[in-house]
Amino acid sequence: MAVRTVIPFGPQHPVLPEPVHLKLELEDEKVVGVTPVIGYVHRGIEKAAELNSFRQNVFLCERICGICSITHALTYCQGVEALTGVEVPPRARFLRLFWSELSRAHSHLLWLGLLADALGFESLFMQIWRAREMVMDLLEMTAGHRVITSTCLVGGVRRDIDKEMAKEVDKRLVALKEVLDSTAAPALLHDPTIKRRAVGKGMLSKEQAELLGAVGPTARGSGVAIDMRQTGYAAYKEVGFEPIVETAGDSYARTLVRARETYQCIELMRKSLAMMPEGEILVRVDGYPKGETISRTEQPRGELIYYLKGNGTNNLERLKIRTPTFANIPALLVMLPGCEMADVPVITLSIDPCISCTER
Repeated sequence: MAVRTVIPFGPQHPVLPEPVHLKLELEDEKVVGVTPVIGYVHRGIEKAAELNSFRQNVFLCERICGICSITHALTYCQGVEALTGVEVPPRARFLRLFWSELSRAHSHLLWLGLLADALGFESLFMQIWRAREMVMDLLEMTAGHRVITSTCLVGGVRRDIDKEMAKEVDKRLVALKEVLDSTAAPALLHDPTIKRRAVGKGMLSKEQAELLGAVGPTARGSGVAIDMRQTGYAAYKEVGFEPIVETAGDSYARTLVRARETYQCIELMRKSLAMMPEGEILVRVDGYPKGETISRTEQPRGELIYYLKGNGTNNLERLKIRTPTFANIPALLVMLPGCEMADVPVITLSIDPCISCTER
């Protein structure tokens, strides 16, 4: 008779960049049950948002997560703009798209490097992060910061990209694609060792993904073509967008989605710079938020939802945030039972967990 053992996985683990905490129930080396433990890095940000002015909250929301800070700021700003009746200038919408996709490329490259590290490919890890460094240089050049960009404001953006800088950015994006073509893509997409560790591991069917409310690459890796960029916020309607979808539903499919999306990010950024109209980048915001609204965007990990309630004062009455990792945890609990203990780190990593977003 197999002996059942309960062991903790996380919140500190050499493979994981985030403090994921799971209680695993094992029969010998097979996982038969898993329980998540939530709240390790709770910071009370939603309550703090009620104490700050609605303008100050832009910078508070950015600090929920460094890697996807621009998406948090954008989602919040879109909500406040809806409550105050502000229309963002067209040029600002294209700039928001550019920084959103630059942040997505940063996030995906960071994750792809961590996956290589988790599988023991130290050289590949460094090569992918060399490409990530090129993205961070672009963030610094265009926004002045390498992680938290602070470019998004209620009513538009605070920085512009002139024609000369746009030409230089385009050259660097072409160079980034060449680096990916020569290093990351061949190894990630064709290496037999990576396939043995990822193909058929952490299975999530399309039906399960829809039933459990999975979002982002976790859902699109199972054939669910859901992506908030399809709604056309920022300038996605103008540049044209189609979601990247894989159908296998395993850890490898989720890897392919993120790898292909990294190339898509480069194309969307180049199109946004080429199509960006002239004009102002920020408009004056008069009055205070009043009423209720929901703002939805696509974070690198999936759909991000902000609920805002204003009462006509300088402070919001309520801010509630639903992050993609929170939505993907139920799917993870389905992926893990039945796998070997050695596969748990890679399967957990395959949903790209962001605990600082989830627990706030």
